[in-house]
Amino acid sequence: MIYAIVLAIVVCTLCVVTLVKTLSVKSQTDFLVAGRKLPWPVLVFTLLSSWIGAGSLFAGGENAYLNGFAALWQPAGGWCGLVLIALIAGRARRFAQFTVPDLLETRYNAATRVLGTIAIVISYTVITSYQFIGGGDILNLIFPSISHQQGMCIVAGFVILFTAAAGMSSIAYLDLVIGSLVTAIVIIAIPLLLDQAGGWRQVKSNLPATHFQVLGNLSLGQALNYLIPTMLLLIGNQGMYQKFFSARSEKDAKFAVYGWIVGTLVLETLLITVAVIGSSRFKTDHPREIIPISAFRGLPSLIGAILLGGICAKVISTANNYLFSPATNLIHDVYSRFINPKASEHRRLMMSRVIVVLLGAFALLQATTFDSVLKAAVYAYTVYGAAVTPAVMAVFFWKRATTAGAITSIALGAAITVALNLAHYDLAVYPALGASLLSLFLVSLLTPAPEPAKWKPFFES
Repeated sequence: MIYAIVLAIVVCTLCVVTLVKTLSVKSQTDFLVAGRKLPWPVLVFTLLSSWIGAGSLFAGGENAYLNGFAALWQPAGGWCGLVLIALIAGRARRFAQFTVPDLLETRYNAATRVLGTIAIVISYTVITSYQFIGGGDILNLIFPSISHQQGMCIVAGFVILFTAAAGMSSIAYLDLVIGSLVTAIVIIAIPLLLDQAGGWRQVKSNLPATHFQVLGNLSLGQALNYLIPTMLLLIGNQGMYQKFFSARSEKDAKFAVYGWIVGTLVLETLLITVAVIGSSRFKTDHPREIIPISAFRGLPSLIGAILLGGICAKVISTANNYLFSPATNLIHDVYSRFINPKASEHRRLMMSRVIVVLLGAFALLQATTFDSVLKAAVYAYTVYGAAVTPAVMAVFFWKRATTAGAITSIALGAAITVALNLAHYDLAVYPALGASLLSLFLVSLLTPAPEPAKWKPFFES
């Protein structure tokens, strides 16, 4: 009963925040980038909450159940990426547009805008789909009468409603509430869970020794297959840039990255620790559920209920972010740019909400096709990382990059990743990223250098 009450409180809180913020949405700028008014404390939690969702809670938990602390190779990719992000956050806010394809068209041309949009839609709807899977797992755990499929549909309905209602403004302030809650409750939960497991010595005796080694059961190539796609997704992540564009100032964007670095190091390490401790006590045929199972069976009822409620809220929050991002692309980078450039603010806002609903339905359909959240996460990260990230990084770090090089890089990165996924090849990041980078450099060097006007806005103070 306590689990149902806590979950109801979480959902009601999300509804209230969404309703309040929906009333403040008056324009496309309010909907897409929260009126560019977000202060850095809000940005820290929205960055943290959008990054740590089902990928960390379910894919990371699945990885930790199978490989122990070697699962930290996956979030370590994000930690590496944050070093680069700290260098460009201020410049990204200075550019102050709406989407990553805005960056691509300004630096290259309209074709890169369209190709970038296609890659983002593919990647982000997959990421949204496994948030639905995670939410369905939680509802099934708390309410056994609700099947996984029914749970997915319920969570998808909430996510679509919240995202369509108030856009970025709703997302940012939902994340502030959710991020604070989950961080606090995970810190409280670990010593309680460890005590229930019989202490650290008992945990180690119940698990293979490899669970406490740097690589565990993984080869170096497999470990890097988790690290590299995660790093590439983070440093090219459109949701992150969109939040930088939403910042009140360049200083707010920079401070938000520093807080994000601390938050992600702490929280992702704690979540992997929860999964390892839980895997020493509980065995399951669904490894992705080890963190929710640990909360449900290994903690006192109230603490476990709050943690489960927070996890469910995290899933909803991340799904909001990754559903909102491709919807932004389709309305801003395709509809307003090519289909109906003269559309009124009201019509663009209405179309934004229609597209959110359609993409949400598409993500739900994809959710029925994945067995492993971990594999789905690596695939989605690789699509984005191989296709979009190299061209985006060249915007900020390589003046010699050309339009032809960027087009070839985006097209090859996306096509090779999708093709290898269809062929069930698990290490797609190496050929896909290799082809993307090689084509970016070679084609750029073989074609005329861009005019200074193309790169100067991204290098000058």
